[in-house]
Amino acid sequence: MPRPKILLVYTGGTIGMIENPDTRSLQPFDFTHLIDNVPKVKMLDYDIENIQFENPIDSANMSPQHWCDIAAIIEKYYDAFDGFVVLHGTDTMAFTASALSFMLENLHKPVIITGSQLPIGEVRTDGEENLITALQIAAARDAHGDPMVQEVAILFENYLWRGNRSTKMSANNFNAFKSNNYPSLAKIGLGIDFKEDALYRMPTKRPLKVRYKMDPSVMFVTLFPGLTEQTLRYLMSAPGIKGVVLKTYGAGNGPDDEWVISTIRDAVERGVVVLNVTQCVNGGVHSDLYDTGNALAKAGVVSGHDITSEAAITKMMYLFGLNLPAESVKKYLLCSLCGEVTIH
Repeated sequence: MPRPKILLVYTGGTIGMIENPDTRSLQPFDFTHLIDNVPKVKMLDYDIENIQFENPIDSANMSPQHWCDIAAIIEKYYDAFDGFVVLHGTDTMAFTASALSFMLENLHKPVIITGSQLPIGEVRTDGEENLITALQIAAARDAHGDPMVQEVAILFENYLWRGNRSTKMSANNFNAFKSNNYPSLAKIGLGIDFKEDALYRMPTKRPLKVRYKMDPSVMFVTLFPGLTEQTLRYLMSAPGIKGVVLKTYGAGNGPDDEWVISTIRDAVERGVVVLNVTQCVNGGVHSDLYDTGNALAKAGVVSGHDITSEAAITKMMYLFGLNLPAESVKKYLLCSLCGEVTIH
């Protein structure tokens, strides 16, 4: 088989940062220095090219426009490369992975997102291994010669996770990400052990179609003991808001006080789409399990099942970006578009 052709896309993040000698804080540095710090990359028998953001960013500054920039690079070079590795900061990595999974419709090639907890130039860093492993995964092929990974995925330390199932779980550990409601796509040890039954596959192979419009007219509303009627009504009536991801307790529960239910019902009747996701890191919404959850469902709140908060908010942006009416958005929220949610 021909040598794999991999495109490395550097957006910024800790993996490519260096300490500012004046402020002692980390700041992005030129991408070419990153390659110089990982000479092992040259040992891979791949054709590797790279492209970087003109101004590398801290991932805390990531925005839907940056998602479009990444998607545009992938679309432009899609036919020329076998796989893509995106270097990204960890703080918003799960949001970017989720967003790209929706934006890159009919994706048939690997888009592997990785980064690090320590800069790659440090003596003790996770960046070098993450970069090399991500390149190997992007180049991997199955027995038929097709890409082993055909989706957006996050590679971090010992695991490969589905991008739209992932959440950053630790600010300190090298194994910073986890998919609490879906198994890993691969386990990395002495080798790379792919879990082929967990990998996403399109029913039919179709041309890549990139959806660039992500509508940011959405927000999170988190329930907590002590939330006042005035605050909730203010949030649910925010000007221009089309969708709300309601972060509830446990299996999708919230207070069943009349003012809570009526406030949410009023928003739904105004055309706001409200999606119920659990604040728990594991499990999902079961609206019929308790009366409190059932009251929200009766008010018109859509069950998010086991979707992550990151996937929920970006899926809403994607659906509203398609200019769909509220009822259609609700319908697609109850479907798995690219493996982001388990629907029984």
